[in-house]
Amino acid sequence: MVETYTEEHKEKMVEDMLRAIGENPNREGLKGTPKRIVKMWKELFRGYDKSQKPVVTVFDNGTDGVRTDGMIIDDGTYYSHCEHHMVPFFGNYWFAYIPNPAGKILGISKVARIVDFFAAKMQIQERLGREIVDELWNSLSVNTPEPVGMAIVMKGKHLCKSMRGVKKEGQMTTIELRGAFKDQAVTRAEFLKFVNGN
Repeated sequence: MVETYTEEHKEKMVEDMLRAIGENPNREGLKGTPKRIVKMWKELFRGYDKSQKPVVTVFDNGTDGVRTDGMIIDDGTYYSHCEHHMVPFFGNYWFAYIPNPAGKILGISKVARIVDFFAAKMQIQERLGREIVDELWNSLSVNTPEPVGMAIVMKGKHLCKSMRGVKKEGQMTTIELRGAFKDQAVTRAEFLKFVNGN
């Protein structure tokens, strides 16, 4: 059961956290900080609020007179929070799918919205990629043939690695593959060549 906290309770929690790290929540520079943090949480962690989950718009393939059966790729950035240390990880994603000629196609802006929604909670990069692909695959498969394939590559910089612990720069790459991207080496290689800029 998820507990419900009042705004005042949340602000008190932030004040306690500030004291725990050695700060004085009453000093001039921190006045209003608990209220600002609680407001920020609503935005950064909106992925826990199911009412904010985007509706994935799909269209019948070929409705506009063009039947698509080639690879469609969308790329962008994402921002999330590591569930192990509660610090950000962020980077770039490359999403691709091959529509079923007899199935559905995505409203492409919905890809970015789904990425942002699932990133807006405590995460690990591996799960994030899987949740995105699960959601988009399932959206394209309701009462219609499944897509031919789907994939996402996520490259992320994790502050839990670069600003604490080993303090090393670098990025983590995760890949989630379905259908032709998993089963066909040529399809997978074509997509990864695009991702790597070759």
